[in-house]
Amino acid sequence: MQSLKSQNNSATSLGALERKIRVKFKNDNLLETAFVHSSYLNEHKDHVKDHNERLEFLGDAVLELVTTEYLYSTFPDRGEGELTSLRAALVKGNHLSQVAEGLQLGKFLFLSHGEEKSGGREKSYILANTLEALIGAIYLDRGFAVAHKFISKFILTNLEDILRKGLHVDAKSKFQEIAQDTLSVTPTYAVLSETGPDHDKVFEVGAYLGEILVAKGKGSSKQKAEQDAAVALLKEKGWN
Repeated sequence: MQSLKSQNNSATSLGALERKIRVKFKNDNLLETAFVHSSYLNEHKDHVKDHNERLEFLGDAVLELVTTEYLYSTFPDRGEGELTSLRAALVKGNHLSQVAEGLQLGKFLFLSHGEEKSGGREKSYILANTLEALIGAIYLDRGFAVAHKFISKFILTNLEDILRKGLHVDAKSKFQEIAQDTLSVTPTYAVLSETGPDHDKVFEVGAYLGEILVAKGKGSSKQKAEQDAAVALLKEKGWN
């Protein structure tokens, strides 16, 4: 594959990222592929053969395994339900996008002109997906131990903050419990809009109490958008 560094002038040298995360890749093409958004491939099919979605799929599995093992060992007295909530908080898109922002992964992305203009480098779901793709690339290039070390250093270290802020509590479940207890109403959700191509959709969902729209949320799936709406509603109602 022709070097992507010459294909996209806005992409910063990935060597800086290697130094930041202290992972030196043996296969530079694999690292580059982790930052190729599918929109970029559509515009550069003659030079680029793959985008990062397969690496994202792999990275997601590696992240979940490392996180599950860590929680199982760290909290021997906690049950499956609580461990599941903790894991969800660590691997959910909002948290991963914050980690990606801290690592400034957005500036290394290869995006189409349209995605660039629409602020793709700052979109939370793109950043979260890119972080998972990077984990997948680290796993393939340097093995499980190095991927484990990366995840421990940049993702698992945030668990204390998550516990302190109560971010491991499922927003939809909490919203439903409070709404039923205080208002005797079960919340409902409805898709308000869908934007973007099939491979990169963004859903906007409304959260309702009865027929009243009380909050909106966005996400790369209906489920993620519902969670985002529930979080917004809890904040709006002061139910945190």
